[in-house]
Parts: sequence; C-alpha cells; structure tokens
Amino acid sequence: MSMPSNVSKRRLILIFILVLVVSFALIIRLGYIQIVTGEELKKGALEQWTKGIEIKSKRGIIYDRNGKKLAISISSYTVWANPADIKDPDNTAKQLAEVLDMEESTIYEKITKKQNVEKIKQWITKEEAKELRKLKLPGIEIVDDNKRYYPYEDFASHIIGFTDIDNYGLYGIEKAYDKYLSGAPGRWVRTEDARGKQMPYDGERIYDAEDGLHAVLTIDETIQHFAEKAAIESLAATKAKNISITVMEPTTGDILAMANLPQYNPNDPREPLDDQKKEKWKNLPQEELQKEWYDMWRNFAINDAYEPGSTFKTIVAAAALEENIVDMDSNFYCNGFIRDIPGAVLKCSRWYNPHGAQTLKEGMENSCNVVFVDLGRKLGKEKLYKYIKAFGFGEMTGIELTGEQGGIIPPNTDVIKEVNLATMSYGHGIAVTPIQLINAVSAIANGGNLMKPRLVSKLIDNDGNAVIENKPEVTRQVISKSTSDAMLEMMESVVSEGTGTSAYVPGYKVAGKTGTAQKIIDGRYAPGKYIGSFVAAAPADDPQIVVLVIVDEPQGVYYGGSVAAPVAGKVIEETLSYLDVKQEFTDEEKEEHEYTEKVPDVRNKKIGEAGRILAEAGFKYTTESFHIVEDSAVVGQFPLPGTEVTKGSIIDLYLDEEFKSEDKIIMPDLREKSKDEVINILDGLGLKYQFKGEGSVIKQNPEPGMKIDINSNVEVEFSKIKE
Repeated sequence: MSMPSNVSKRRLILIFILVLVVSFALIIRLGYIQIVTGEELKKGALEQWTKGIEIKSKRGIIYDRNGKKLAISISSYTVWANPADIKDPDNTAKQLAEVLDMEESTIYEKITKKQNVEKIKQWITKEEAKELRKLKLPGIEIVDDNKRYYPYEDFASHIIGFTDIDNYGLYGIEKAYDKYLSGAPGRWVRTEDARGKQMPYDGERIYDAEDGLHAVLTIDETIQHFAEKAAIESLAATKAKNISITVMEPTTGDILAMANLPQYNPNDPREPLDDQKKEKWKNLPQEELQKEWYDMWRNFAINDAYEPGSTFKTIVAAAALEENIVDMDSNFYCNGFIRDIPGAVLKCSRWYNPHGAQTLKEGMENSCNVVFVDLGRKLGKEKLYKYIKAFGFGEMTGIELTGEQGGIIPPNTDVIKEVNLATMSYGHGIAVTPIQLINAVSAIANGGNLMKPRLVSKLIDNDGNAVIENKPEVTRQVISKSTSDAMLEMMESVVSEGTGTSAYVPGYKVAGKTGTAQKIIDGRYAPGKYIGSFVAAAPADDPQIVVLVIVDEPQGVYYGGSVAAPVAGKVIEETLSYLDVKQEFTDEEKEEHEYTEKVPDVRNKKIGEAGRILAEAGFKYTTESFHIVEDSAVVGQFPLPGTEVTKGSIIDLYLDEEFKSEDKIIMPDLREKSKDEVINILDGLGLKYQFKGEGSVIKQNPEPGMKIDINSNVEVEFSKIKE
C-alpha cells in the first residue's frame, strides 16, 4: 500500500478544518437558538399550536338604591364548532339544525369553514344545551355563557340603557360604567396540530373570567314607579309627544327617579313598544330606521334643550334677592305690556286684564312677565348673566350619562341687547336641559349649594364591599340660606295662591313654579306647539325632593299649571308618603282630607281572602289576569305592604296563573315557607335553585313579583334554626 502524497495530506487537513469550522458554527448556532432565542421560539410554537375561545366575564349587576336588581346576567350557553374535528359534516349539520331550529345549510357552511373555531349559535336554552351534550357530536362544544337581562323590561330604560350581543354597554349606565361592569374575560385554551385537530397530550385549560363590579344607583325603584305611572297617565290624558318627570334629592344631588315617555325595552331595544310605530317601521330603509332607534333611545332629560318659560323666573328672582336689589314686598306695576324697548313690544300673559300694582311675591304667584322684565333690568345683563352661569346653565352638569347637552345661552354679555335681557328674564331666548333646571332649583331649595347630579352612588364587589364611591359633590354655592328661604316662601305661595294650585297636596307645603313656552323648531317658533312644565320642592319648609314635570306638545290645553302641575302634585304626594315624611294638616285640611292607610300584606293568600282584607282596609284591587279561579293565589302586589296611600286607592295584585308568560316567570314569594314547600314551587316552575341553611325562608333572590327569565337561578336562604 502506497503512502499518501503530501498533496493528499494537505487536502485531508483542509477538509478536516472545514468540517471542524462548520461543526463549530453549527454548535454556536444551536446554542444561540437554545439559549438566546429559545423562549421566544417556544412561545411562537405554542401560539401556533394553541387556540383559545374567549369566555365572557359575568357582567356586574345594576341595583337601585335599596338593592333591587334592575339589570342582571343570567346563565346561558353558546355553541362552538372546531371544523377540523368534525368527521361527518352532513350528519352534524342535520342534528344541530334539529336542536337549534336553524337552517341546515347555514350550519353546514359554518362547520366546513377553514377556521380553527367557529361560533354556531349564541345564547341557547338550558334544554337545548342538554340535548346537544347528549348527542356527543365530535368537534362541537357547548360553552357556558351569560346574557344581559332586564327583569323589569322597559322600567327606567333611559337610565339603565342596554348592551350589545357581546355584553358591551351601548347606552345609559351600561355604557357610562362599561369598563367597571364588564370585568375581565377568561379563556378556554386547547392545543391543535397544523390541521386544526386537538392534540392528544397536554389536554386543555380554562382560565376563569373575572366578574365585573356591581353598580348601585341612586334611583329608588318605588319612586321611579310613581314617576313612570304618572307619566303614562299624563301621556294618555294630554296626547303629548313626550313626558319627562325627574325627581331629585336636593341636599345630595341624587336622582331618585327619571322617567321619559315613550320608553323602550332594553331586552329588545330595536323593537318599539307602540304597535302603530311597529307598523310604520316595517318598510323603512336602514338609514331611517337607525334614526328612529336613536330617537327612541334619547333621554329627553339630558339630551334635549328647550325654552324653560316661566320656570326660569325662579333663577331671576333668586339673583335679584341675593343682590339685595329687591325683597319680597318690593312694589311693581303691570299694565299688560312693555312698550319702551326699541323695535319690540312685549306683553304679559294676562295683557287683556293686567295685574296692576303687586309685590314681587304676588308677581311670582301671578307669573307676571312685566315684573320679571323689571327685575332683569334692575339686575342688568352682567349680573343676570353671572347668575345664569353660576346656576350651571350653558355647561354640562356632569351627570353619569352619555350625550348630555349644555343648553344654549349667550356666549357673552356683549351680544345681549335690551330685548334679549327682557325676554331672558321670563325664560325665553334661552335653552336649558331638564337636568340643568332641576339641579338649579335644587340649589334654591337646599340653601344655595349647586350639586353635581348623581346617578351611581358606588361600585361594589361580589361581597358587597365598596370599591369605588361617588360621594355627594358641591359644585359651588350660588345663593345664601336667607335667599333660599325667601324663594321657598314665594314659590309656596304660587301653589297655595297662584298659578300652581293644581299641585296642592293636603298635609304638605309645596313650593313650585309653572312654565309655558312655545317650541322652537328649525330656529323658529312653531305655531300651536308648546311645552308645559312645572318644577316644585316639597315640603317647602324642609325640602326632601324636587320634582320637574315637562309635557312636550300636549294636545288642547297646554299651560304648565294645567298639564304639568297636577302630575307633579301626584308624584309629590306618593313620594313623600313613601318616604314617611310626616304630614301636617291645617284645621281645614283635617276636616276635608281623607286620611291615608298602610297597605296590608295579602301575598300568599287566595284572591277571595285578599279582596276581603283590602276592602275592609278601604282599598280596591285590580289584576290583569284573564283566568282568575277561586283558588288563585296572590304572589305579588303593588304598592308593597306597609306603604301609606290614600284610602280608596287601587292595589295591583299578581296571581299565580300569571307566573309563566312565554319565556318569563313572575317570581313567587317564598318567605316563611319550608324547604319542601319551596322545592315543590320551584320544581313546578322549572327553575334552578340554590339553597343555604335550614328551616324557613328568610331571604330570596330574585325578589317576589320580579319578572325573571325561565333559565334564572333562584337563591334561597333559610333560617339556621330547624323547625
């Protein structure tokens, strides 16, 4: 064997060196990949393998101030498909279509898409979910979900608002507090191969969603009910375009009620409650239909500005008293007209029979325009403008709702001419929102402090602990306590002696002011279209509430003292009675007044016995049930037991036959019942339930009389002592 030549040796050495260099480079590269970029590449691989489905968090509950649930999230289910795992799409589509009541072709299209996951149907019933799980279809998953539900339906809809299909707030409190109510979503995570099939190892993980916080409103469900009932009655009587009633607690700025008609049902916010409107909407183009929706959702109390008319005289009078320009006994003279303004002749509402000589107090009672034009002149445009701004007009109040308007006032005093000063003094040539006006009158009623209106008092967690608190906030002091007292005295005389007598409530002193103004449409006064309004504080000697009633475009009589004052009087009477504000009758009132009586508790009684108890207590009753039988049982009533109302009032009774209506159930009263009785009742209604404790029922959720979804879960707490 011959020895390798030197050339061959050199070649071998060169090849060895090259192999060594390449090997070393590969080792360096491998080390770099493993050590430097390993985690990043691992993450990328996991992202390719891992697919996740978002699990919606449970949206926070919206409560009224007393803990009544106005918006809840109920258990529901969503069907998802993993197309790669579906072996027989034809059969799968057919079986899904039968259970879900969907078109087979629609489902087939969804489950054959080249997608990792595809949503088939959201918010199916418990029965549908149960049936699907029995079928055990490969590639089909049923995921627990929750859906927003409003048990009182159209109740307080303009305040609460509504959510979209993904549970994100779109209007009202739902939108304003969406980031707090939403919580944090969870994730259903699974690993898949390149074809989208689930890998046999590593299983799957579910990361639980974090529930949202709960909002506690300042709204009182009972007072809101009073306001809505009064608004419905007023709408029927006046055939008006819109009715708005707001009730505020003057010392805190809390909104106790805010009713706007017509309303809508947030469970189905794009469907009008009016049959006539439903017919009109059928053939509307999408663009016009959307405009109709937005109009229906508008909250008149914060989204619309109007000329306040004579209710604005309260602001002018308060400014004049605060500046010590006049007092209640200052003298004025009304001859029916104001003729000394260049290029304009203004007149009093009673120009045909002038008021003649009168004091400021009498001018307030008579709502005399001449008196207030004189007041405006005495103040001058600079001082009047200062108080208009100080009372919050021309700027947003900061109430926790979207779309608030700031009203319309002159941008500065330079543009205020003599005629503008005159008309502004009696509430024309200026536009305000209802929330601005009631907030300003509340400042007059509470001693002079302009408050920031409040709709949400706090946000709480699942244990009831306050996470965020919205405490009452004073924006500024506008007038002194002495001016406030004088204003309340003058406004009380408006109701006892003047234009607001229709708001008189026996046993309570009511301080109020009427208003009537012609509507402005497209920049011009619209003939025959008016807004009648009335604002009041009661009781006048210690105001607990301020009420503003606005009747927009009433048919026939349109004066505020005729169409709005009686409505305000009714709301005041019912609200103060509910709040246990003591009545103080004059001797004359004691003789004439029909005393109030507490409503007896007739729940869980047969209809015959309930009727006898109510009749003996001096009440009447009504029920909307069309199939009353002898054994019909009362499961709910309104007003609630213990509420003081006038004798002869009608009590609404809810019967057990009315429990089920389509997919809704009226929650029965379970209190003081045994566990066996509760099980029989809830099983009979097909409701899910969760028990705590033994003995007799001391607490239930939802509350008696509440309309709930058939899939709702009922929580029942029993006394700990076994009976």
